[in-house]
Amino acid sequence: MTPTPFFRAALPLVVAAAFAFSGAALAQNTPAAPAAAPAKKPAAKPAPAPAAAAAPKPAAPAAASPTAGAILLGEFGGWGAYSATPGGKKVCFALAKPASAVTEPAGRNRDPAYLFISTRPSEKVKEEVSVIVGYTQKPNVDASAAIGATSYVMYTQNDGAWIKNAADEARMVDALRKGSDVVVKSESSRGTKTTDTYTLKGLDQALTRVAQECK
Repeated sequence: MTPTPFFRAALPLVVAAAFAFSGAALAQNTPAAPAAAPAKKPAAKPAPAPAAAAAPKPAAPAAASPTAGAILLGEFGGWGAYSATPGGKKVCFALAKPASAVTEPAGRNRDPAYLFISTRPSEKVKEEVSVIVGYTQKPNVDASAAIGATSYVMYTQNDGAWIKNAADEARMVDALRKGSDVVVKSESSRGTKTTDTYTLKGLDQALTRVAQECK
């Protein structure tokens, strides 16, 4: 799918407002908004993908914008459900921040990390999984997302990561709905390795609410 310019700039402005709510119940698990809505898959993949590789979608998030417009649809465990209309096109998404984060070497600074699952009806995109890792990733090095014993390869660009094989995406979302946590591993352009663990408590309900809002 060809990326749309408005959405690349929208990621920062959509979620910034969404997280002004920051309720105590979500303080530990639900993100304090990134400055953007879920970034689409990049127009070009960093490395050749398998035969079933995902069709290109949008790109990594742009710089934060003070303009906000996301609407909180509900809070579910460690997840928030949101809707927004960047560029006049509706998008809905579930979003969480890591319950725990580890860097190797320890103590390395990074921007906030987030896991998104987004739906964009105008582009016929449903439940697209993406991650913002909080730093520029090492070129041509894949990230991974493990749910239980199953690990999914994610291709990277800038600070974003998307599932590499399109055929895996629906299965991954189903596993996320049923799992207890997902562990995302990536490596920065400077060689720092990170392991982020996201709770999946509340995700099923958040995605149900997203589906009700964006049909």
